Amino acid sequence: GQINVETYRGVVQLGGFVDNAQQKDQATKVARSVTGVKEVRNDLRVSTKPEATAGQDIDDSMLTASVKAKLTENSETKAHQINVGTEKGVVQLTGFVDSTTMKTKAGEIARSVDGVKSVRNDLEIRQK
Repeated sequence: GQINVETYRGVVQLGGFVDNAQQKDQATKVARSVTGVKEVRNDLRVSTKPEATAGQDIDDSMLTASVKAKLTENSETKAHQINVGTEKGVVQLTGFVDSTTMKTKAGEIARSVDGVKSVRNDLEIRQK
């Protein structure tokens, strides 16, 4: 699997895809064991692909790259650390943004990319 880790003021967010529930649980345990961690938000998705074809992996990589490029091009979302993961055309957004407006905008941008089937917008709003 692929795990993205973002932290903000002691809150750890885990995003991405893992192969099974045990890996998801283990990631939470590891994150909680780190000194200074107050809360763990585990937004990991258990992979549903029995066996991905090489073509599917390439397509997902292309979608991830396209979504990242569009997020970078947009003035509202370019300055923020937004992680993008894709599995079978489903895009997951993780990380921390400054407002609900930015979260919504990032989701809209991801949905606008050709080939994206759906978007899991797991972005968290930074508490000031």
